[in-house]
Amino acid sequence: MIDETTRWRRFAALLPPADAAGFVACWNTGEQEAGLDRLVAGLLDHRVPISETVRAEIAVAAEVWGVWTALAPRLGRCLADCQEDAGPRLIEHADTTPLPGSSVGTDTALTDLLVVPWIACTRCGQVLARAHTREPWGDLSYLARHYVLFAPGRNASTTLFAPDSAWAALTELRTSCARAQAPVRGAVRASEKASSEAMTEE
Repeated sequence: MIDETTRWRRFAALLPPADAAGFVACWNTGEQEAGLDRLVAGLLDHRVPISETVRAEIAVAAEVWGVWTALAPRLGRCLADCQEDAGPRLIEHADTTPLPGSSVGTDTALTDLLVVPWIACTRCGQVLARAHTREPWGDLSYLARHYVLFAPGRNASTTLFAPDSAWAALTELRTSCARAQAPVRGAVRASEKASSEAMTEE
């Protein structure tokens, strides 16, 4: 798993040098929340195109440091690059409707929670979500009680992660997708090899 310092350096590489220096300085002084704010502001100010995978990674970093709610609208406005980017994609928006926990998994830990779809894999269709309680005044809890990885329509494949495991949940989304795709890629290669051998024999 990539460590936090390496992620921070990768984010810094997205920005012009002066902005990158200020962003890294926030990390060095323990002001990660301010640094993420500077990162998103720099991406917007300089119209830096980012991939959907990078957008999802910034979302997770913001969640880990407690500023996801504040940064979500601006992160959503960051310019997207034009390359096809199969993989994690941020899907939460202002009108996202929370799902009953029981609708995405059978684990009893989800029974009284509301699940907010957050990041989806465009390759395998799995969804990473945040599970919240409903506060007495009607809002969702500020912090997620769990992170939930599920495949819509397949409750048996749901996996829960602890409140401090957002990065681990994103990593599992990626690796489980890679595991699922491996047999498919193997079958395609085998088919291509068989076709090539058949053409050679002809």
